Amino acid sequence: MLKKVLVGNAYTAIDHHQIKFLPQALIEIDSSGVIDRVLEPTAPDYQAAYQAAQQAHLLEKVPADQVIFPGFVDLHVHAPQWPQAGLALDKPLAAWLNDYTFPLEAKYQDLDFARQVYHELVHELLAQGTTTVLFFGTIHPEANLVLGEESLHQGLRTLIGRVAMDNPDQTPAYYRDSSSQAAIVATETFIHQLNDLGKDNPLSPIPVITPRFVPSCTDATLAGLGRLARKYDLPVQSHVSESNWEHQYAIDRFGIHDAAVLDHFGLLTSRTVLAHATQLTPEDQALLRQRKTAIAHCPISNAYFGNGVLPVNDLLAAKNRVGLGTDISGGYSPSLYDNLRHAVALSQVRNDGISRDDEGIANSRISMVASFYLATVGGAEALNLPVGRIQAGKIADLQVVKDRFKRPTETAQERFERILYQTHRSEIMQVYTQGDQVYQA
Repeated sequence: MLKKVLVGNAYTAIDHHQIKFLPQALIEIDSSGVIDRVLEPTAPDYQAAYQAAQQAHLLEKVPADQVIFPGFVDLHVHAPQWPQAGLALDKPLAAWLNDYTFPLEAKYQDLDFARQVYHELVHELLAQGTTTVLFFGTIHPEANLVLGEESLHQGLRTLIGRVAMDNPDQTPAYYRDSSSQAAIVATETFIHQLNDLGKDNPLSPIPVITPRFVPSCTDATLAGLGRLARKYDLPVQSHVSESNWEHQYAIDRFGIHDAAVLDHFGLLTSRTVLAHATQLTPEDQALLRQRKTAIAHCPISNAYFGNGVLPVNDLLAAKNRVGLGTDISGGYSPSLYDNLRHAVALSQVRNDGISRDDEGIANSRISMVASFYLATVGGAEALNLPVGRIQAGKIADLQVVKDRFKRPTETAQERFERILYQTHRSEIMQVYTQGDQVYQA
């Protein structure tokens, strides 16, 4: 049985080289929120399907000045940092964390504060066309449950991690786990609590094993989190080689790179997503590729804290798994549109160099098609979720975007690229998750 049928011009990524334009496509969504069929006007049964949907009052027509995209997948959001988005981005990473971020995250023991922030954040992400988010929470299980409840209530598909951080050398006394045992027990308790939230709801949040990053965790905590990941077969998220400082820290402490540290503790799996990765060596990249571990490319944040530009083209060519993240609040914008534009721009900086004497690194440019792929298919595959494409069998997580400047002489490809460069929050008209409308402008 069908829930609804959308008809309109749509775009979906085939791979990081190609998109598919679906002119006046009929997108049939079944009662479970999954795309049953996508019919183009040339299909033999298109007219019959159109008339049947119309007669059943299931047809929703998308105006000619609007297009349908898959909902975006954001692989890296620090939910508690939303109030400081755009603050202190001129500071070094360590100072930014200690002077701003940790004091803010400590406030989430106040659940009223958590409710206020998370209500606003979830709404804002949906309004930006984002339908799936991989969240870092705080050390407070109750506040993380508030985030899960708010996501369920508003219809945002989420994966949520209770942050583990117990290393007294790198975390403040007022905001850290009291011991490794406390970190592991609290993480396991949170797994059960989140699993009980919204049971049998297809948008029920998924718990994620979340060592903040190598510097913030003791060996015992890293080992314990690796055991939990295996015990419950859960996703894992952390940071990897985000900056020169973080990359060097792992070398000084362990004598190996932090990708190898995470692997040693059983935290590199096919369900792991690691943010930033700007300092990875070819050997590190190969290790992630071997483990099928995904990278969350956060271009805006990397410009401030990454000490480099991720070699996206090389990673995609080598078949590393890569998606896109906003990294609120190391990234100031909750919009993946902003980030996919920055991804293209930074790839050109990497290609051309930053001065007359810097020749850059050839073949580093990525296209807007590749960036769109990262924000949709790349993110979906990183999370092993059937979203990110407009095709039969995929979940109907979609966004409808208004084109303010439609030009009759341009090709479908030209229109696609221009819309991605020009779309802002005000042009996102409708958002669907699991086939249900969850946002309307």
